Amino acid sequence: MAVEVSIWIIQGTLLVLAFVFFLMALHVRDLIRAIASFAAGSAFVAAAMFVLGAPFAAVLELTVGAGLVAVLFIVAITLVGGRERAEEAGA
Repeated sequence: MAVEVSIWIIQGTLLVLAFVFFLMALHVRDLIRAIASFAAGSAFVAAAMFVLGAPFAAVLELTVGAGLVAVLFIVAITLVGGRERAEEAGA
């Protein structure tokens, strides 16, 4: 009984942290920090999946969600020059 409760607490904590980082990704003005927040939220979702007993889904989420997507976003921002445009707009 105590083990189940502690697992629920761990899962809840991980998902709340993921939600907080996803909200930070929406509200942060700097694009690089938003991507880092998104990657951190995705990493917490992967940790929650691992605790739930789905290690393959967790590894897939970690590699695709936190890794590949974040790298693609950073490359796209670098190619487009979004950081300079955001600073010029007064962000």
